[in-house]
Amino acid sequence: MSDLTLGAAHRSLRDEVTKELRRRILSGELAQGERLVEDRLAASLGVSRNPVRESIRVLATEGFVEVVPRLGATVARLSAEEGEELFDVRMAVEGLAARLAARKRTPQSAERLRHVLDQAKEAVENGRLEDVADLNTTFHLAVGEAAGNSYLSLMMTPMLQRAQWVFSQTAAARGPHSWTEHLSLYEAIAAGDEDEAEARAVAHVAAARRSFLAAARTTNHPNDMKTVR
Repeated sequence: MSDLTLGAAHRSLRDEVTKELRRRILSGELAQGERLVEDRLAASLGVSRNPVRESIRVLATEGFVEVVPRLGATVARLSAEEGEELFDVRMAVEGLAARLAARKRTPQSAERLRHVLDQAKEAVENGRLEDVADLNTTFHLAVGEAAGNSYLSLMMTPMLQRAQWVFSQTAAARGPHSWTEHLSLYEAIAAGDEDEAEARAVAHVAAARRSFLAAARTTNHPNDMKTVR
């Protein structure tokens, strides 16, 4: 095997490890503030320490991990202030995405949104909270795709990863409401009503903000969020 092939295989393994660790963080399986022990993570993933160490570095650049010299790595904590900043951006970006999605609607884009909603409804009814969080992100990404703006899509992907981190912590309370709000947003987009689609998207993000802040106030540490296991 050539050095080039070996390098590609190594990157592929690192990417897979990064994807799995990111999933565990977003789902709350790895809690905010939890110490990341390389040996333990490597054993649970069936890999050596090297790809785990590299993945931790990648996740640190994404803001999901904090690395302190001589103390090691922990899952980052999302403060109330950071959450507020995220919601400010979401209201602007997702309002625009909904408006454009309504303007450029097609039977195919509407069907895609409807399909995700049907999956989400089933997940909510069966209490599959991790699936609810995943489908919440999938729906918002589908709205972004329906908007037909490549620059907007580039902005939404990393933003919605962090939004999923927030949503996974309030999924038990927010899941049923979120599904209803998504359905309302879908109806406005499918009808081609730009003003209503934007208004409903902004109202949806505002409701998620209120849920986040209510959860933040119930924690022992005012600036930290607890993870829902």
